[in-house]
Amino acid sequence: MYFKLANILFIVVSLGLSGCQSSVKRGSTNPHAQKIIHHAKAQIGTPYRYGGLNPKTGFDCSGLVFYSHKKTGQHVPRTTGEQYRATQPISRKHLRPGDLVFFRLRRNRQVSHVGIYLGANRFVHAPSSNKRVSVAKLNSKFWSKHFVRGGRFRR
Repeated sequence: MYFKLANILFIVVSLGLSGCQSSVKRGSTNPHAQKIIHHAKAQIGTPYRYGGLNPKTGFDCSGLVFYSHKKTGQHVPRTTGEQYRATQPISRKHLRPGDLVFFRLRRNRQVSHVGIYLGANRFVHAPSSNKRVSVAKLNSKFWSKHFVRGGRFRR
């Protein structure tokens, strides 16, 4: 009886641990993406400024993306449209932390806004005039309606 119970316990623990290890592997974010996210989140509260590229003067949406990548040594295009064209398209269900999320806020433009995906349906962005860098929910009614696609820079 004791031997049977010990074997069952061993199997349950082994399966449980292997499940934990595999889920950590699948859900983990690469170190480069973590650095990008760190630099972007450090700017939460920084004022929006059209054309802004740094914490002293403020950021616009693509400026925040540009700055966060530059801090990690990666050069990326400056504008939302250029960033959109330079990224590999990613569907919403395949987004990973560090990917970009693109939005169409005006009918006459393909994309007009960008943010950095954090995971768990959240992204950091520089929203608009008179606002500050903040975190928003991708699955909110507003952002879901305007979502175009995700994007990942090719390495």
